[in-house]
Amino acid sequence: MARNEEKAQSMLNRFITMKEEEKRKPKERRPYLASECRDLAEADKWRQQIMREIGRKVAEIQNEGLGEHRLRDLNDEINKLIREKTHWERRIVELGGPNYARHSAKMTDLDGNIVDVPNPGGRGPGYRYFGAAKKLPGVRELFEKPPELRKRRTRYDIYKRIDASYYGYRDDEDGILEKLEGPAEESMRAAAVADWMEMEKIKKEARRAVKSGEVAEVGAASKILFEEEEDVVEEERRKEREREEKEKEKEFVAHVPLPDEEEIKRKVLEKKKQEMLSKYTSSELLEELIEAKTLLNIQQ
Repeated sequence: MARNEEKAQSMLNRFITMKEEEKRKPKERRPYLASECRDLAEADKWRQQIMREIGRKVAEIQNEGLGEHRLRDLNDEINKLIREKTHWERRIVELGGPNYARHSAKMTDLDGNIVDVPNPGGRGPGYRYFGAAKKLPGVRELFEKPPELRKRRTRYDIYKRIDASYYGYRDDEDGILEKLEGPAEESMRAAAVADWMEMEKIKKEARRAVKSGEVAEVGAASKILFEEEEDVVEEERRKEREREEKEKEKEFVAHVPLPDEEEIKRKVLEKKKQEMLSKYTSSELLEELIEAKTLLNIQQ
């Protein structure tokens, strides 16, 4: 009995295989540019084909025993397929299909945290690492978060947080301080009023004592005045002395006899006569000098 290899090499089997290949349609190639596709169904079909290729390569890259170079090549191929998938998804949206990029998977680190890797070109996702490629030398550091440096606060940052509550201007808003200050304010107000009334009473008694010349007493019993009360008494005595001095200045006493009105008129009249006589005598002397000078000129 012939083996299976011999059966496959027989003339009949080769003829049947050739006929089946002739009946098949030629294998279609994925367009190099997504913009060349004009049919939405075909664009979706090519996208699904790229997704299957990405799935196979992602499953292959999970093997850590492939070596560093093979892992890097697989990771590059996956990123190339992802960029191509992005072009087809954009083309599907242009043809009126759904937007698959809205629900695309995010990149995660070794702990499963989502990592945002921006693209330096500004379009589409950036370079991503899959499977065992995340553990390659120089790649693990990319997923490690840098330690947070505690920034020293400047004087501006310190003053920026200072507001009215820092200075205690909003302590009245909670209502606690108002309840505590109410009784204290009433007691302080009552004590201040009592002190004021007592001081007024001492002032009145001091005024009365200064006027009468007696020792200041409040009530029946003598009371020793404190420093403030003594100052009040001294102030009242000083004011009393100033008042007496002003009254003495008002009373004018003339120690020299003053002339009456008739004598003043007589003095004024005599002064005028003397002025007139002095004028007359000066004019006569001037005339005599002029005459003497003329005579001398004639004699010469």
